[in-house]
Amino acid sequence: MNGVHDMGGMHGMGPIQHEEHEPVFHEWWEGRAYALTRLVRGQTYNLDNSRHLLELLPPADYLRMSYYERWLTRLVAQLLKNGVITREELESGTPASGAAKATPAVTAAMVPALVTRRNSARRDAQVRPRFRVGQRVRARNIHPTGHTRLPRYARGKQGVIAIDHGVFLFPDTNAHLLGEKPQHVYSVRFAARELWGPQASPRDFVHIDMWDDYLERA
Repeated sequence: MNGVHDMGGMHGMGPIQHEEHEPVFHEWWEGRAYALTRLVRGQTYNLDNSRHLLELLPPADYLRMSYYERWLTRLVAQLLKNGVITREELESGTPASGAAKATPAVTAAMVPALVTRRNSARRDAQVRPRFRVGQRVRARNIHPTGHTRLPRYARGKQGVIAIDHGVFLFPDTNAHLLGEKPQHVYSVRFAARELWGPQASPRDFVHIDMWDDYLERA
C-alpha cells in the first residue's frame, strides 16, 4: 500500500544517525515487546501480516514512534483484532474468567528454539517463470490498498532481470491470509538515472527483488 513507511526516494527524513556501541535494546521494555511479538507470530500470524499492520499506523504516529513502539502498538492491534484478548483484559492486565489458555504453555526451555527458528519463504512448487535472466522488464505502476513489497520509486520504471532467485510465497496475498500464491522472484537491475533522473550518477545501479506479479514486459 502507499504510506509513510515506503520512504525510498523521499526527502526531508534527515541523515541516518549511527550510534557507536549501540545496545540491542535501549529500554528494558523493548526486549519484552520483541519477545512477545516473536511468540505471537510463531503461534498465529505470518511476517507479511505483521508488516501490513505496521503500515496501517497513522502517518503522524508512525513518524513519532520509536521502532519498538511501533512493534508494541502493532502487537496489541493484532491481539485485539483476532480475538486473542479483549479490550477489558488489555486494560485490566488480567485474563477474563474462563478465558482459553495457550496449549502447550511456553516455558523457558522452549525459548531458544523459538528465537532461532527462521521460517523460509522459499517454496518447492513447480511454477514456470514469466521472465528470464537478461530480459528487459518494467515494474507495474500499481497502487494497491493492501500490503505490497513493490516500492513506489520503482513503479513504471524499466530494468533488466539479473538473477532468478527461484519460487517464493507472494507477500501481497500472504499478508491478508489469502493464500501463498507461489511465484518466481528476480533481482532486477535498475539504472540510477532511470529511477532518480539525469542528476543521478550514470555509474550507479540499484538491484530490487521483485515477484512475477510486479513485472511486465518492457
